[in-house]
Amino acid sequence: MPHSSDPALGSTLIAGSGNLAPPLAPLPSPYSVPCLSLVSCRARVRLESLRSSKMHGLLSSPVCLTVIWFLSWSLHPSCAQIWNGEVSGLQYGRLGSNITLACGKSQHRMLVTWLHNQKEELPWHKVTSDGKLVLLHANQSAQGNYSCHSDKGSHLHSISLMLGHPPGRLNVLCRMPNHSYVHCSWVESVNTLLPAKYNASFRGSHEDWKPCLVDASQKHCEVILPAFWQVYHILAVTQTNALGSHTTLDRIKLDKLLKPDPPELLRVEQLEGFPRQLNVSWSYPSSWARLDAYPLHFQISYRPQGSKYWSQTIIWDTSVVLYDALEGHVHEVQVRAQDLVNSDSQWSEWTNLILAKPWEAETEESEETEVTGNYDPEPPYTESESSSTKSLNFEPEDDGDLGLMILLICFSVLILTTVLSLTLVMWMRRRRLAPSDCTQPFKFKVGSIDASDCPCSAPP
Repeated sequence: MPHSSDPALGSTLIAGSGNLAPPLAPLPSPYSVPCLSLVSCRARVRLESLRSSKMHGLLSSPVCLTVIWFLSWSLHPSCAQIWNGEVSGLQYGRLGSNITLACGKSQHRMLVTWLHNQKEELPWHKVTSDGKLVLLHANQSAQGNYSCHSDKGSHLHSISLMLGHPPGRLNVLCRMPNHSYVHCSWVESVNTLLPAKYNASFRGSHEDWKPCLVDASQKHCEVILPAFWQVYHILAVTQTNALGSHTTLDRIKLDKLLKPDPPELLRVEQLEGFPRQLNVSWSYPSSWARLDAYPLHFQISYRPQGSKYWSQTIIWDTSVVLYDALEGHVHEVQVRAQDLVNSDSQWSEWTNLILAKPWEAETEESEETEVTGNYDPEPPYTESESSSTKSLNFEPEDDGDLGLMILLICFSVLILTTVLSLTLVMWMRRRRLAPSDCTQPFKFKVGSIDASDCPCSAPP
């Protein structure tokens, strides 16, 4: 069977035998194989030129160039374990202690230069042989951004440093505006200067811990439906920051913690035709739930404006009429509330002062004053009254008081005259009986005395 006589093929395939000759050598370039005709040579040249142009365009594309650059950079040998341009980090430290900053993850000895806020001026420090920066007794001025650079000036690593204190005890303050809600807030006794997280829980004497819903931004927590029948309760608040944590325990009694909010919608109105009366009304605080189960009682305090003394009274209703207002004077009125059943609870804060003046009959003079608009206010009320929980009456020019004073004077004169008359009658009676008594002898143990010896008897 004939076979190819072209020596460039290097091996032959024997037809019909199915056996391969020795392995073929690599195919030569298309240009090394002779063309059978002129047309076949021209077609081969055009095909090769088209292939070369496509390969050149592929190698010059941005994607191919990026892949080639990445492979060459990753295979490039490095003399240290620090990557150039390593991502910055955040580190916390305690004020007054020694702070160590590492230049990335390098464990080899190498010369590095440290910068603080892009400046070569560093706080009191030392640099170790492996390139670590140690800040000695760091203070507030040591905070900021640090970066380390190689001896050739390339940036190796950067880190931000924040200094502060670990948490301390919290000052906790709780309030209970009604029987089903407790609100607790706290203030740091130590200013840590670092961001912190808070966790709070609450339980009764014989109960499991329940979460106290925390608002970290406002530094307070809320307890819904506490076990009011328990005598003692414990609140635990834990503060945590990068330097540690601290738990504060606060023991409270809900019956003494209970303090209603002030009454609302306080109004003071005149009563037409009554110049010495004021009508005062208000409503329960909106935060006080279940009015029937937990009633409140109220204390009213009022006085003429300018006086130093208050008149006070306690009632169980939400309105009252004051019958002892001072006619023609402006009065100050305020109200507060307390749980009626729980005497250990606290009084609420006072409401804002309300100013009111009793009804006055209109006169020509007052009308003229209103027209001109020049209202001359009453002089300050400076009476010398005494403090009392009862109502006060002050009218020095009242005819009733003057008549009572005259009556008392007459009664005193009558009593004095009666006493003097009785005294005079008794003295006269004693004077009349004196001579007859002297005529009787006085008997003693040693004898008797004759009537002639009596100094009041007449001479013989």
